[in-house]
Amino acid sequence: MKKILILGSTGSIGQSTIDIVRTFPKEFEIVGLSANQNTEDLLKQIKEFKIKTVAINDEAKAKELKSILNSKCEILIGEKGIIELVRRNNYDILVTALVGFAGLIPTIEAIKLKKRIALANKETLVVAGEIIINLAKEYGAEIIPVDSEHSAIFQCLVGENKNYISKIILTASGGPFLNKSINELYDVTIQEALNHPNWKMGNKITIDSATMMNKGLEVIEAFWLFQLPKHKIEVVIHPQSVIHSMVEFVDGSIKAQLSSPNMKLPILYALTFPERFQYSQVLTDFKKISNLSFFEPDFDKFVCLKIAYDVISEGGVSSCILNAANEVAVDSFLKGKIKFTQIPDYIKFALDKIDNKFNFEINDIIETDKKTRELLNSIIN
Repeated sequence: MKKILILGSTGSIGQSTIDIVRTFPKEFEIVGLSANQNTEDLLKQIKEFKIKTVAINDEAKAKELKSILNSKCEILIGEKGIIELVRRNNYDILVTALVGFAGLIPTIEAIKLKKRIALANKETLVVAGEIIINLAKEYGAEIIPVDSEHSAIFQCLVGENKNYISKIILTASGGPFLNKSINELYDVTIQEALNHPNWKMGNKITIDSATMMNKGLEVIEAFWLFQLPKHKIEVVIHPQSVIHSMVEFVDGSIKAQLSSPNMKLPILYALTFPERFQYSQVLTDFKKISNLSFFEPDFDKFVCLKIAYDVISEGGVSSCILNAANEVAVDSFLKGKIKFTQIPDYIKFALDKIDNKFNFEINDIIETDKKTRELLNSIIN
């Protein structure tokens, strides 16, 4: 039985992971959970799985939960609490489903313990890809991607010689604004931006999908995860979200991974690799698929995607600046402080104003993230 620690257990990835554990109770055991502030769902999870230790980022919510549980469960608090939870070393697999920069340090701690990391937190590789990949090699930790696109590529490459890769092709749904003109984007509402046509996700990643920054972050993640130059990483719009990504080889053949748009399949694969468990909850009926279409992305409309490619060329800590600026801008949009079309403007502003560093360590990443957030928050507020 594999023991699992889930960071971000009340989010969509965390909830889907828990559903998988319910389906395979003899294969997996949950030994710890973390949440930001959703104590209602976390309390249900604690009781259902008899969890002995959890971490909550929000201090007030942690005190509230302590009063309810009355010492029946150890509650760790804040970022330090999450890191302590990871350092306990009582698990086999870390599912990191934290949102944004928060996933970086816990992932590093798990790498040092030589754990398998089911990585749903793409920002970890975006902000510190070089450091993370080198640490994983040094300590012998496994990083198995949970993003549906990177899981698809990972699956397509099993048994293949990477020297024969011509390119990888990341598919993108195009989000809710695929068919809107640039001018129509100026007045889109928060509700419209959160109305994704195919996937049910958290607010931040849903907005990223609407701007296509999510795909930009995935391009950067793929750059580090698969160690390929950016000209070998292509994005195509595929509105049906059935083909999750593809790999083209030097002889012209293409391998694609297909399934219904459901995150449970890549999560299960990350937990069981190299095995596959019989699982009937995510099935694809080709008789119900009328067509599969593909389009080139509009870089003029989806500026965030172009910025991500530019950042790969820039190197240094520029991807950290991009990530921090995007998180602040998205949060500001969700709070009604800025317009949807201003998100890439603020990202470009931060990239222009924050100094890039090319010889850096993890403390430089943390400092760059902090400076970027302080700058944009001061400007927006």
